[in-house]
Amino acid sequence: MCDKCPESLHHQSLDQDIAPSRRSAMLFGAAAFGMTFTGGAFANRALAKETKAPPKPQNVLSADASLKRLMAGNVRYVEGVSRRHDFKHEREALAGGQNPFAAVLSCADSRIAPEYAFDTGRGDLFVCRVAGNFAGTETIASMEYAAAVLNTPLILVLGHDACGAVDATLKAIRDNTSPPGHIPSLVEAIAPAAKAAMQQGGEVLDKAIRQNVIDNVAKLKSAAPILNAAVEQGKLKVVGGIYRLATGTVDLIQD
Repeated sequence: MCDKCPESLHHQSLDQDIAPSRRSAMLFGAAAFGMTFTGGAFANRALAKETKAPPKPQNVLSADASLKRLMAGNVRYVEGVSRRHDFKHEREALAGGQNPFAAVLSCADSRIAPEYAFDTGRGDLFVCRVAGNFAGTETIASMEYAAAVLNTPLILVLGHDACGAVDATLKAIRDNTSPPGHIPSLVEAIAPAAKAAMQQGGEVLDKAIRQNVIDNVAKLKSAAPILNAAVEQGKLKVVGGIYRLATGTVDLIQD
């Protein structure tokens, strides 16, 4: 979010069409934003009027078009033909607002950089990163902001192979130990996926990584009252994928 959000957020909206109008569905947040949520987040479109074009008109996409654009960018990244981005003019265009075409919940692993992996520019992705790519309270709130205020039609939960947070969780469960500091909060969040994978056997780490993505896709889809309403009304799609460290390829997890 930019430092001018309180002045500009109410000018933006959410729609599922590939070229939707930019009418806002709700007013966001609490005193920090100088606004308030309403229960009918996606119903009361009369709360705001269109006042100006979005800063990046090319980002006004449907969920399917957004996913297609992400994956096309990933192909360029993998093939080593990423585009040259004009960051100077993007900074100027985005100084007064933002309209990212997708949101990504990614692991904090330094080898994973969604903006690079999908060959995107400034203002294209709304990214939340946390070790183990799980949807905690703050992350869910951030994704609500992306969907309800920034009109982002797509959320991608992006795991990756050889995830250290998932591996540490498996070890803590096996050894019945607790890691130091605040790390147990990560273990607690990832434990359901880890336990499910341990029951299946085989390549437990790979299965736990995949299950963790699936679990957090489901968690975001069902998060009431904002995200679940957007999903049910066809205004938001939530998908999962796995980033491959060796190649940079993102493999989508099919429903």
